[in-house]
Amino acid sequence: MKSAAKTLSDAAKTFARDGYCVAHMVYSDKMLLDLEEDFDRIVGQLERSGENVNARWQGQNMDALDGGVSTIIHTHNVQRYSARWLRALQDDRFLAIAQSLLGPDIVLHHTKLFQKPPCSGAPFPVHQDWSYFPTKYDTMIAATIFLSDADEDAGGMRVYPKSHKLGRLENSSGMQPSESLKGYPLARATPIDAQRGDVLFFSYFTLHGSLPNRSDNPRKTVLAQMYSGSDYLLDNSEFAHVNEQLVLAGWNHHMSRARAGGQVAEFGEELCGNSARKRFPHT
Repeated sequence: MKSAAKTLSDAAKTFARDGYCVAHMVYSDKMLLDLEEDFDRIVGQLERSGENVNARWQGQNMDALDGGVSTIIHTHNVQRYSARWLRALQDDRFLAIAQSLLGPDIVLHHTKLFQKPPCSGAPFPVHQDWSYFPTKYDTMIAATIFLSDADEDAGGMRVYPKSHKLGRLENSSGMQPSESLKGYPLARATPIDAQRGDVLFFSYFTLHGSLPNRSDNPRKTVLAQMYSGSDYLLDNSEFAHVNEQLVLAGWNHHMSRARAGGQVAEFGEELCGNSARKRFPHT
């Protein structure tokens, strides 16, 4: 049996080589039951709210994958709904893995809940995440927490190993057809056959997407987007995105009075400058 230190070292090596790694059984069975209970409670609250909570992307790329009709239930920031989910982000094993990839200082950018309904759960075309929230030193990573098994039939995720080495591809957000992404169809990406309790960590440069849910069960995930406390967000003129700036471990070395008070959104840009920008969920 591997020691904890060896497991973390192997995860860091795999991540550096492939741009992603899968950590198995990160949470206890009891914690998973609690997290799923609150996940379902959040979904119920969303469905009763009267808001549009279907975050399906629009456009040619989506239509090619789902025929133009599918659904995905979404909200940002589960930790604003549930104390259990805040504790999940502060879980010792979760943070130990994240620190093996990012170092001792970790800042939460945001979380996202996604529920892909049975039989008609929406896919996501292949894309990179970087253009939604670029950082100075490109430390931003995602951690997808699986509350249900997610094989190919259940809308599982797919990645292109080593694609993080491509860096910042132009027009790689996945929203529209792109020359940069033409050579990376979802069908040829590597499947991630995740089990309940697994966490998929990946770079915001790693090309990834997910399949439609054709199974009889919902696919339930929460994604946490995090970056090093030594890094900081850059101005991005195309997309605006919620930024929690919550320190999960260590220290945020670029926090200031203005930022802590919400007066400045990103470096060199005042909050009002973001008001007209697009907001899109993605995974």
